[in-house]
Amino acid sequence: MELKRVVVTGLGALTPIGNTKDEFWDALISGKSGAAPITYFDTEKFKTKFACELKNFNAEDFLHRKEARKMDRFTQYAMVASDEAILDSKLDLEKVNKLRVGVIWGAGIGGLETFQNEVLNFAEGDGTPRFNPFFIPKMIADIAPGNISIKHGFMGPNYTTVSACASSANAMFDSLNMIRLGHCDVIVTGGSEAAVTIAGMGGFNAMHALSTRNESPETASRPFDATRDGFVLGEGAGAIILEEYEHAKARGAKIYAEVLGGGLSSDAYHMTAPHPDGIGVIAVMKNCLENAGVKPEEVDHINTHGTSTPLGDVAELKAISEVFGDHAKNININSTKSMTGHLLGAAGAIESIASILAMEYGIVPPTINHKVVDENIDSKLNLTLNKAQKRDVKVAMSNTFGFGGHNACVLFKKID
Repeated sequence: MELKRVVVTGLGALTPIGNTKDEFWDALISGKSGAAPITYFDTEKFKTKFACELKNFNAEDFLHRKEARKMDRFTQYAMVASDEAILDSKLDLEKVNKLRVGVIWGAGIGGLETFQNEVLNFAEGDGTPRFNPFFIPKMIADIAPGNISIKHGFMGPNYTTVSACASSANAMFDSLNMIRLGHCDVIVTGGSEAAVTIAGMGGFNAMHALSTRNESPETASRPFDATRDGFVLGEGAGAIILEEYEHAKARGAKIYAEVLGGGLSSDAYHMTAPHPDGIGVIAVMKNCLENAGVKPEEVDHINTHGTSTPLGDVAELKAISEVFGDHAKNININSTKSMTGHLLGAAGAIESIASILAMEYGIVPPTINHKVVDENIDSKLNLTLNKAQKRDVKVAMSNTFGFGGHNACVLFKKID
């Protein structure tokens, strides 16, 4: 069976550094940090008092108030980003065969704030279980793609992938395969997360996963720097329209890139820590290259998982050196989490959008906040430090890894 070609025809981004894909891109190449003191709740007793929150975002600017109130923030974000991507794709929703349009979405946690608030309200009451009738529909992780499909009438495959921080990359790979195999013409994919909450911050602090650089939030996310002390929690959504190539060509769609392939693997090592030798990461990148039919020396750019954790950054870069050999020093490597923070289940989608736009504009966004060289990192690697670099990116890879040892990788190619 000959596999169908799959292309990207629409993008939507709602991030801590920009509320549209264009705002997001402008902030990326200028090296803007999205980290700031938390405004959602009182952080006086929290170890970490900052995060990468959305700025100047009001769901009711995009959604009817009644509908917005029935949704957790992670679903609101999904609705806004997917609407932008659908509009960007210029799909004619009156003509498209909606039986062949799916929605496959990633979320690592889902409606954490809804769950938190309902439980707190119950605990403060008299013991009577007075729960909001929308508690469960707001909380469940699969409700985001459900709402997207309901709004637009998309009747193809509809579900959520959950693999912690690899969730939206898993969603993209599933979407790629659905179209490749001829089951769909179009899939709305991506991911969203809204974990900047009391429970989210408290839980990650308890794991010692977050940076505690409260005196300088904007410099706290510093991937590859020797003084890094943990990741910065982010929130938002990224949406990507994947489409069968001939379907896109027939309607004269703008094509951002071709999705050549993807890869999956497991560390099978530890709940939260990466294997120190990056064995699972080596496997996922090799799987991705093989699936895409691409040689290591053809890759120009890698947007790393690069969370700014002491163990994770070193393990990933060791894996890149192992997979790409001498060519590794010719690759523009970066971590856009230095600006957006870590969007958890939405990370793979947002970082894929960054890689796709790097191909579109011929510029690789920087890894900001790097000052101190880490002797455990190969100095020959080009980590695109502190300043965007011009580069004709023809093939780009995006890496995402999740607690539980989940590894996912997606590969894109520029279409001339």
